[in-house]
Amino acid sequence: MKLDMDKIAVERFIHVKNLYFLYKPKSLDFEIEAFWLKFYEEVRKLEQTLVIIKPDGVRRKLVGKIIQRFEERGLIIKKMQQKTLEQPLIREHYAHLKDKPFFDELVDYMTSGPAIVIILEQKNVIQIVRKMIGATNASEAEPGTIRGDFAIGTPENVVHASDSLESAEIEIRRFFSI
Repeated sequence: MKLDMDKIAVERFIHVKNLYFLYKPKSLDFEIEAFWLKFYEEVRKLEQTLVIIKPDGVRRKLVGKIIQRFEERGLIIKKMQQKTLEQPLIREHYAHLKDKPFFDELVDYMTSGPAIVIILEQKNVIQIVRKMIGATNASEAEPGTIRGDFAIGTPENVVHASDSLESAEIEIRRFFSI
């Protein structure tokens, strides 16, 4: 089941438009229609991505600092949950790494305590978030990035974020059962 971003955009557009038309002055019909067409085009450009604040980020009380960075950048939190992730879910999520020698350690780490799972939304949100979090390897992450400022090592690199639109759609479905 693929997330239909156009369907989501249309639903948002219709909801906001319906609310507005309850209160609009009748004399502005032409200008209002032009506004809503432009608004709809902007809504369609929004992307969503999945971010996980990993157990070390929660344990070290970095959740507020990390979320503040996303909010200050203008990213919209669409959904957020705190939960302890279960092994089957993490094994599926990291299946592409199952042959690596660190796979079991990664699964144990990701299930070692609560994590924060977030859906962020904005234009180009995947690219923005990837730049904000920095390199996966903590020692290579630039200062000023989330990992550069907070990560201890690998796998304790504080956050996970989707790396493409396709990955984001799969990961959002996986972690939020959408």
